[in-house]
Amino acid sequence: MTKAYGAQSPLSKLEPLTIKRREPGSHDVSIKILYCGICHSDIHMVRNEWKVSNYPIVPGHEIIGKVTKVGADVKKIHEGDIVGVGCMVGSCGQCEGCNDGCEQYCDHGAMLTYNSPEKETNAFTYGGYSDDIVVNEKFVLNVPDGLDIKAAAPLLCAGITTYSPLMHWKVNKNSKVAVVGLGGLGHMAVKIAHAMGAHVTMITTSAKKEADAKRLGADEVLLSTDAKAMAKHANHFDFILNTIPRTHDVNPYIDLLKRDGTMVMVGAVEPIQSGFDSGKMIFRRKTIAGSLIGGIKETQEMLDFCAKHNVLPDVEMISADKINEAYERMLKNDVKYRFVIDMATL
Repeated sequence: MTKAYGAQSPLSKLEPLTIKRREPGSHDVSIKILYCGICHSDIHMVRNEWKVSNYPIVPGHEIIGKVTKVGADVKKIHEGDIVGVGCMVGSCGQCEGCNDGCEQYCDHGAMLTYNSPEKETNAFTYGGYSDDIVVNEKFVLNVPDGLDIKAAAPLLCAGITTYSPLMHWKVNKNSKVAVVGLGGLGHMAVKIAHAMGAHVTMITTSAKKEADAKRLGADEVLLSTDAKAMAKHANHFDFILNTIPRTHDVNPYIDLLKRDGTMVMVGAVEPIQSGFDSGKMIFRRKTIAGSLIGGIKETQEMLDFCAKHNVLPDVEMISADKINEAYERMLKNDVKYRFVIDMATL
């Protein structure tokens, strides 16, 4: 049995419990979890805000750990390796999405790290707020030596969620990029876009965030509440990454896009505010798109990129008994910018 932290219902706090992990197969890797990041989606899932949660639920999909055992047919991973596990632990491996290295878009649905039916057992998967985990080798990532493993865990979600669209839409040194929202996703987007050489503007409602945004790598800060400044930046940006995690009006941001510019939504998985003006898009061939994490190959590329450019999340380490407190602080935006659980305290 494995020690874990989880919730028994949408209304209960997370508390210590024990779970059963499946026995590792010939292509599996057993991992002692060292650190696990806390993602805002963990709160949504624990509280069943998306109406898909199964209980008991053990969250956590930003995992850094040490390999304790490998299956007989595992060739590229060895005992003692420091590895990562992100949002997925399986997919069909045969559809167009999987064949293209986009397992997150698996036609049959990727097997998520927690709250997802496990192919081997038909039980629901349990996540990284736990002592250990068993994962198919294809979904285990190498953590480069250059990364501080205490801070690296949020790269497995916040990192790849922002890196993937920046890469897909070919952001480079000639790009004018804006990032909307300075939180767990937004601060990583600023860091990564800056490392790609782009001119980066942070768009925020708070003037108090200007100094921090520039510390993270923003060249400019644009207050969305300043009508004159917003008008000055009309038709200005090649690419906007929108990390706002809730329903909001997108029209002011559409105005900021250049002809053929694209705004990608990565924060809100709910309807945007009704009444957005399609005319703003039609008359300048603008695009609103979405992006979901990244495939395994791309996630490894992201880890290597972050190691090369010394890009890491800003994190606050907590002990396992502070998880509920961390949830409440996240809801108040009282974290810069990601919590990471030291699993040795479990």
